[in-house]
Amino acid sequence: MPEPEAHNLRLVGYHDLECRPAFKLALQAVGGRWYLYTSQFWCPGWSILDVTDPAKPELVRFLQGPPNTWTLQVQVAHGTMITSLERIGGPEWGLDPAKPFEEGIYVWDVSDPRNPVRLSHFKTGHLGTHRNHYGGGRYVHLAAGAKGFEGLIYRIVDIADPKHPVEAGRWWLPEQWAAGGAKAGRPRVFLHGPPYVEGDRAYLSYGAGGMVILDISDIAVPRLVSRLDLGPALGSSLGCHSVIPYSRRRIAVVNDEAIAEGGSTAEPLNYAAIVDIADETKPRVISWLPAPTPPPGSPYKNFCEKGGRFGPHNQHHPQRHPDLEARDDRVYLTYFNAGLRVYDIADPYAPREIGHFVPPDPPERLGLLPKKLVTQTEDVLVDRRGYIYITDKNWGVHILEWTGN
Repeated sequence: MPEPEAHNLRLVGYHDLECRPAFKLALQAVGGRWYLYTSQFWCPGWSILDVTDPAKPELVRFLQGPPNTWTLQVQVAHGTMITSLERIGGPEWGLDPAKPFEEGIYVWDVSDPRNPVRLSHFKTGHLGTHRNHYGGGRYVHLAAGAKGFEGLIYRIVDIADPKHPVEAGRWWLPEQWAAGGAKAGRPRVFLHGPPYVEGDRAYLSYGAGGMVILDISDIAVPRLVSRLDLGPALGSSLGCHSVIPYSRRRIAVVNDEAIAEGGSTAEPLNYAAIVDIADETKPRVISWLPAPTPPPGSPYKNFCEKGGRFGPHNQHHPQRHPDLEARDDRVYLTYFNAGLRVYDIADPYAPREIGHFVPPDPPERLGLLPKKLVTQTEDVLVDRRGYIYITDKNWGVHILEWTGN
């Protein structure tokens, strides 16, 4: 493998997943062994890796998903796995919108980490779910379609009986209720998700609708606490992509998602920012995470020239999971063609980049995108041992560790 571009991070291990690129990541430790669960790009299904020795990851098995269906999301907590099913895109994503697809979520028993047992299938009655949140316990929090609504809304599913999941609550922005006569005030007002849950609060990344905070003390009737409009001039047409609260510090880190290839030459510079939520009824942006720049000697003077997408995508999601890193002074954020960026946010008014890892460009095309074959780092997950897992549209899983102070 060619040498990566790295600062304060080093490559520990790699697995090609039998040429099935991974997308989202989840993890659990059971019986002294560590298991990484991945969803797949370009083919429906999920993989299980034994990463007990991160230098020698072992592919345990591949679970085939339903045809013509996006299965991009996976969550694991307390021996339960939630996987998403969704119709999205078209030929550019390898799907045929004219053919049947599956939708909703599968609920799995993964108490035996190597042998998942599918327990049930919750259907939304629409196009399925995108990014979901499950931190263990009774409720799964979905970004889901629903009949009569434009775009995805927030739906809460009760899995107290995991073989018979039922909806327990839902919430939406008023302009989404098309069946009630509402008309969207701007395009792409939808819950991109996941609805990140901390106690009786849900933090929603609502696309062009901005950042939303809900009181979910009554699961059946979520109540709006506040909404922060981040504005279309601040990023891509997708809008707010992720919200991760750092509850002890009363801040949240938000970002949008780069959509256009070519970065800021094709759309506004995509943001990643810190929001003060000390007064949760009046959230306010207090700083911006600095955008990555190439090192001296690079063949391009900025990442917009590199090809593919350039801009933020996914953050590490701790979710109060006992096997995941949960420090609140550091942000791990993927940046597509700029790889993984690590930020120190000890001073929330002056965040600074302290490390990065950019995989080399893939040696072969495994999927349809990007148009120019360059690295496109998608997701990041950090375990409590300190190992960092990243995925790519045309690579397998890279496993890293921090080497800085």
